[in-house]
Amino acid sequence: MCGIVGIVGKSNVNQALYDGLTVLQHRGQDAAGIVTSHDGRLFLRKDNGLVRDVFHQRHMQRLVGHMGIGHVRYPTAGSSSSAEAQPFYVNSPYGITLAHNGNLTNVEQLAKEIYESDLRHVNTNSDSEVLLNVFAHELAQRGKLQPTEEDVFAAVTDVHERCVGGYAVVAMITGYGIVGFRDPNGIRPIVFGQRHTDEGVEYMIASESVSLDVLGFTLIRDVAPGEAVYITEDGKLYTRQCASNPKYAPCIFEHVYLARPDSIMDGISVYKARLRMGEKLADKILRERPEHDIDVVIPIPDTSRTAALELANHLGVKFREGFVKNRYIGRTFIMPGQAARKKSVRQKLNAIELEFRGKNVMLVDDSIVRGTTCKQIIQMAREAGAKNVYFCSAAPAVRYPNVYGIDMPSAHELIAHGRTTEEVCELIGADWLIYQDLPDLIEAVSGSKQIKIDNFDCAVFDGKYVTGDVDEAYLNKIEQARNDMSKVKSQAVSAIIDLYNN
Repeated sequence: MCGIVGIVGKSNVNQALYDGLTVLQHRGQDAAGIVTSHDGRLFLRKDNGLVRDVFHQRHMQRLVGHMGIGHVRYPTAGSSSSAEAQPFYVNSPYGITLAHNGNLTNVEQLAKEIYESDLRHVNTNSDSEVLLNVFAHELAQRGKLQPTEEDVFAAVTDVHERCVGGYAVVAMITGYGIVGFRDPNGIRPIVFGQRHTDEGVEYMIASESVSLDVLGFTLIRDVAPGEAVYITEDGKLYTRQCASNPKYAPCIFEHVYLARPDSIMDGISVYKARLRMGEKLADKILRERPEHDIDVVIPIPDTSRTAALELANHLGVKFREGFVKNRYIGRTFIMPGQAARKKSVRQKLNAIELEFRGKNVMLVDDSIVRGTTCKQIIQMAREAGAKNVYFCSAAPAVRYPNVYGIDMPSAHELIAHGRTTEEVCELIGADWLIYQDLPDLIEAVSGSKQIKIDNFDCAVFDGKYVTGDVDEAYLNKIEQARNDMSKVKSQAVSAIIDLYNN
């Protein structure tokens, strides 16, 4: 997952872009980048690291211009090379920069077409650079010295015809404007809004509405599946449906884990969706274990807190904070052994013993992916004196990898893949385990009668990929790529350790 933002303002937008990215930092912590445009020139700063670490005062002073885009990156293919930090740039036509959230499933075919037919060179392994070159080529096909909104929308239409997968995009055409667009299934999120200043109306495009809220922009709406939004440098707004057969199938995992609870996605409050997840979980517990002996409900910080609170209320059981999270520990770059990984979890979370001692504890998490973290947390609860440790997941069992922009493990790394609930329960060391049912999750997330979404991308739970082009061969290829990347990382870690020891 990644976070994107674009602003067309009436004064310098560097600080607003920075602030917008910090609000989206949860969507990617590996790299950050901002590019602005002023008098036909581009000013770019990007590097690995958090937003606060990438941009210093000297960088911000150089990012001049009333128009710009930004990106925070979490790698979708396991790479953390600074060469793949975004935004990306191509000089022809006009000078175009692009930032992208998602993943293209036909990237190999596109890369071949770009080289053989479009006569363009791609310099990284990033599908975002491929997407940029496809868009640039299609815009160049219009053959205009000065592109109009019609040319931009025609280029996006051709992108939709060629590109398959999940993608939300902001692209800046130097000296002309910013375009934002979304894949025809609406898998990845993107919204736009406006704010009024003394100089006029300013526009903003972002991954989540919370980014607009913090900067004082009013949310206009989500970009519809297949739609494009084009804002000219002088502040004119144009929108157009650019896909021939758009369908609404947003990623349901955004509501489970990825998005901030204070965001509104496709008209649905993430916070209220998570409250309803807690209600549904409580209903299932009461159906399956009406005589339960739960003394206290404890969330695993932070995403599960909302669902856990409503679950406790629905069950009539105490809700307590049993874990304290260390918010200042950095991401561990090298953890060469299992012992180091366990130490990392214990550095991030510490149990409050008095909330566990002698109690039957229900731990609540947003989901269970590999299972290693929850296994360690269950052990921590036992060491703190819990009599019994029960575990529930606000999401169904994650059995399949994500291919639309979330760096989720391959199938064999997922603890629930090919296993029953009872087998997973035994592996993680819980006394019993409750998963959310998929129909209940869909109902919890689908919204009110006024705003109703019937179809979601639930592939990580049911293995049904909405683009229709993902098969066993594709998944095997992704798994092999991950294995190859792991070997490269292991060799790099070994080399660093050897160098240190010597």
